[in-house]
Amino acid sequence: MEHPPRSTSPMRLSRAFWRDERVIQVAAQILFLALVIWVGSIALRNMLTSLQQQGLVLGFDFLNSGAGFDISDAPIPYSSTDTFARALQVGLLNTILVSVLGIVLSTLLGIVVGVARLSSNWLVNRMAWVFVEVMRNVPLLVLLVFIYTAFFLKLPRARQAVSLGPIYLSNRGVAIPWGEPTDTWSLYVSVLIGALIAGAVVGLAMRWWQNRSGRPRPQVVPSLLTMTLIALIGWFALPQPPLALSLPEIAGFNFRGGQVLSPEFMALLIGLVIYTAAFIGEVVRAGIQAVPKGQVEAARALGLNPSRTLRLVVFPQALRVIIPPVTNQYLNLTKNSTLAVAIGYPDLFAISGTIINQTGRAVEMIAVVMAVYLMLSLITSLVMNWYNRRVRLVER
Repeated sequence: MEHPPRSTSPMRLSRAFWRDERVIQVAAQILFLALVIWVGSIALRNMLTSLQQQGLVLGFDFLNSGAGFDISDAPIPYSSTDTFARALQVGLLNTILVSVLGIVLSTLLGIVVGVARLSSNWLVNRMAWVFVEVMRNVPLLVLLVFIYTAFFLKLPRARQAVSLGPIYLSNRGVAIPWGEPTDTWSLYVSVLIGALIAGAVVGLAMRWWQNRSGRPRPQVVPSLLTMTLIALIGWFALPQPPLALSLPEIAGFNFRGGQVLSPEFMALLIGLVIYTAAFIGEVVRAGIQAVPKGQVEAARALGLNPSRTLRLVVFPQALRVIIPPVTNQYLNLTKNSTLAVAIGYPDLFAISGTIINQTGRAVEMIAVVMAVYLMLSLITSLVMNWYNRRVRLVER
């Protein structure tokens, strides 16, 4: 007599919870998090105990005290009687200034180097290769010190400055023509803000027209033309030009008029630009080579010359490969600007070191510096990720 098959109940098929992989993974994560919290609490307790033994209490009230030191390169009004917080603002602006200029200039130079690495001209190709290999294999700190000591400090004094037209080179820096604000400058700033708003409106209108018609429409060029036109109309419509050209002149042991860029600033900027451009150049070269050759052949079959092929066909497709690694180079450039302390440029890190020497508030100042660089890196990543989403290939 055959027995009916036994029914396997869910209770018999279920495993014990300590053998469930999902439970094990969650438990492992909880244990690791608990271990991190435990180690962090021990480090925090030891730090607080050490500060208490030294008679210090965590806080940022000291930032309202007088700094008592001068800053050579100050983009905003500053004196030794200002507070530590004001000094940190000067350092932050110097860091942002050199980072933004470095990103723009290194990108332009990197594109030129990357295209030159693929040139059919043997001399251009070899020169770009030598530039990339030298810059990539020389430490940035050594490069900065070399540019500062072997070039800028070896320039003649202001009285014997090297003249390149309206530009003067001396051991006091680079004197260039500059625009000095006039009485109508504040009004012209309002015009520029209006131009930016109008350019954004035109760009959004062109995008709406593109979505409505289903045909590609130019967006960037009309926006730029709108902003430029409004800015020019505002410039000539004002009773007085908003900026007056000031040319540098040699006056005694220094320069009068114009703008003098300090040797420290120029050495830091040049070092960051050429160092980062070497890496960006290799990224650009790899991105261009990642584009299928069939795209180039199709462009040539349509009658496009090499320059238009690169600009209209190859480079837009290469951007999808170029943007992510270039973002890393932008982040590295911003963080590498902390090496300015080696040549005396007063960036955020250098000024924070001076504040630590005067107040002994190392924990607070290092926390501020870390938070600021984290914020700058996150903003850069946010902008570049947004642009990467704009240029990525959308599959249907």
